[in-house]
Amino acid sequence: MATMQEPILLDRPDAPLVGGYEVIIGFETHAQLSTQSKIFSRASTAFGAEPNTQACAVDLALPGTLPVMNQGAVERAIAFGLAVNSHIAEKSVFARKNYFYPDLPKGYQISQFEIPVVQGGTVEFFLGEKKMSVRLVRAHLEEDAGKSLHEDFIGQSGIDLNRAGTPLLEIVTEPDMRSSAEAVAYAKELHKIVTWIGICDGNMQEGSFRCDANVSVRKPGGKLGTRREIKNLNSFKFMQQAIDYEVRWQIEQIEDGHQIQQATVLFNPDTGETRAMRTKEDAADYRYFPDPDLPPLCIAREWVEKVRGEMAELPRAMAARFETDYGLSEYDATQLTQSLALSAYFEAAAQACAQPKLASNWITGELARRLNAQDLSIDQAPVQATTLAALISRISDGTISNNAARQVMDALWEDSSASVDAVIEAKGLKQMNDSGALEKIVDDVLAANAKNVAEFRGGNEKALNGLVGQIMKASKGKANPQQVNDLLRAKLI
Repeated sequence: MATMQEPILLDRPDAPLVGGYEVIIGFETHAQLSTQSKIFSRASTAFGAEPNTQACAVDLALPGTLPVMNQGAVERAIAFGLAVNSHIAEKSVFARKNYFYPDLPKGYQISQFEIPVVQGGTVEFFLGEKKMSVRLVRAHLEEDAGKSLHEDFIGQSGIDLNRAGTPLLEIVTEPDMRSSAEAVAYAKELHKIVTWIGICDGNMQEGSFRCDANVSVRKPGGKLGTRREIKNLNSFKFMQQAIDYEVRWQIEQIEDGHQIQQATVLFNPDTGETRAMRTKEDAADYRYFPDPDLPPLCIAREWVEKVRGEMAELPRAMAARFETDYGLSEYDATQLTQSLALSAYFEAAAQACAQPKLASNWITGELARRLNAQDLSIDQAPVQATTLAALISRISDGTISNNAARQVMDALWEDSSASVDAVIEAKGLKQMNDSGALEKIVDDVLAANAKNVAEFRGGNEKALNGLVGQIMKASKGKANPQQVNDLLRAKLI
C-alpha cells in the first residue's frame, strides 16, 4: 500500500552491513480482524467453508447493493491504535482502490488512503538483549479480496469469494529495520500485540496474519535504493529466508552492473528463492478517490475511551508492573509478557513461591528450553505453575541444589501427577544440611589436597573450585554448595 509521504529514513550507524551494503526494510502487515461478519456486509468470516458459500450480494457487488460499516471492525482498529500509542483520527475517509483482478468482484477495493483511522505509533521489542523500536506510519481499514484457486491437474482456475469483504487492518511501518533478524523480531512483536488484545487470531497458515516486506539495499549514506516487495510471507522462518535471499540477489545484481526494477515478488520455500510476480504499482496507478457510498468515519473521544476501558492490561504496561512489583529487569519482564498465558503462568508461580526472580529464571530458561525442544506452548507445559513454584521453594530453602532440581524437573516432565517432595525423596536428592558431617568432609578434603590449599592461599582463586569439586564428589553431590564455599573460606582465610 503506497503512502502519501516519502519515507523518513533513520540514521542507523549501528546497522550491520552485508557485503558493504546497508539493508533497508519496511513492513506492511494485513491482520484479519476477529469479527464474526465482514467489514461491509453480514456474511460470515468463518474459515474453511466450501467455496462461495459465504459471499452475499454485497460481497459479489451485485447491482443496487451498498456497503454498511461494521462497528466491531472499527473498535478493533481503535484498540490497536491505543496499544501502539497511535493517534486515532476523529475523522477518516474510505477510498476506492481501482485495479482489475479476477478475485475482485467490484473492480476496486474499499480501503483508506489519505486519511487512515490510525496514524503513527511505535512497536518496541528486544533483539537479543538490545531494545529496538520501529515507527508506524499508519494502520488503515480495508476489505480483503477473494482467492484464485488453481487446479493444476485439470488445467483450470476458479474463484472463491468467501474471503471477499473480510475485514483487514493494514499496518505500515517506516523503513526502520536493517536486517532480517530485526524484521522477524518486529513481526513477532506485532503478532503478539494483535493476538494479545484479541483483534486477530494470528493464524499465519490460514492467512489471518500476512506480512509483506519491502526490501532495498544501498551503500552507507547513499541514495535510497529501489525496493522490491516480498508478498504474503506466512511464517517467521520463511520471512527470514526470503529477506536474506532477496538482499543477496539485489547486491549481486548491483555488483554485476544491473539496475533493480521495482517489483512485487513471491518467495518459494522449496527453492529458497524469490521470483518477480509483476511490476510494482505506485499510488497513482490505483486512481484512488473517496468512496461515494461510504460517509466519513467519525470517531468521538468518548468512543475511544470506551474501547480503552474495555481493553485488558497491555503488554508494555504489564511488563512495567512486573519490573515494579517483582523487581525484574526490563528485558526479563518483556520476555515474560510474550503472551497472556505466559504472563499468567509467571504470576502464578511467582506468587506461590515468593521468589519472582528465581521463577523468572526458571521459566525463561529451563522451562522455555524444554517447551521449545518439543514445540509446545506454555498452555501445554506438563509442569503446572504451582508445581514449578514448589520446586523453586525447595531450591530456595536449601532442600535441593540447582542440579538436583533439574533431575526433579525431568521426573515431573514425564509424570505431571508426581509431587516435588515425593520425587526428591524417591531419588534421594536432599542436600546435606548436617553441618557436622559436612565439616568432617571439608577437613578430609583439605588434608588430602595440600597443593590446592597452598595455591588458594597464594592468591589463585580458581584453586577453590577444585576443592569444592572434591567435596561435592565426596558428598555424592548432596552438599550445599553455598555451605561448602562458606566453610572452605572460613577455614582457609
